[in-house]
Amino acid sequence: MSKYISLTVLLSTLFLMGFAQLENPVSWSFTSKKIGPKKYEIHLTAVIQDKWHLYAQQAGEGPEPTSFEFAKNPLLKFEGKVVEVGKLETAFDPNFNSTLRFYTKKVDFVQKVTIKTSAATTVKGTLNFMVCNDRKCLPPKEIPFSVPITGK
Repeated sequence: MSKYISLTVLLSTLFLMGFAQLENPVSWSFTSKKIGPKKYEIHLTAVIQDKWHLYAQQAGEGPEPTSFEFAKNPLLKFEGKVVEVGKLETAFDPNFNSTLRFYTKKVDFVQKVTIKTSAATTVKGTLNFMVCNDRKCLPPKEIPFSVPITGK
């Protein structure tokens, strides 16, 4: 009987751990858009599930802000900083005892680049982000990305 109980507890624990790992309230897409001769916008777009929020690059004190690290590419020149396009919300969060800036539903992070040649290339890097809802926060997550640029 104790083997049966132990097996049940073990399987329940594994099931719950596996279910917890599946929680992923943000889906990301990565695209490029030509905006001029040799000029492109790199769009890193987050779609956020209901009741969750994703922190801005300047989130405030406490949570991990969204950040981007671009790999060096000698064919590209990065123009300015990553710009946030979306409905920025600000609210006091008692969990962090701080006023925080975040996005719900969707946000588009845009980085402008100039390509130095007419050859195709790729913008690569990683993004780091954190999401919370009114009950909990998920640990910060790092995601690699790769965005092709045609160069034409």
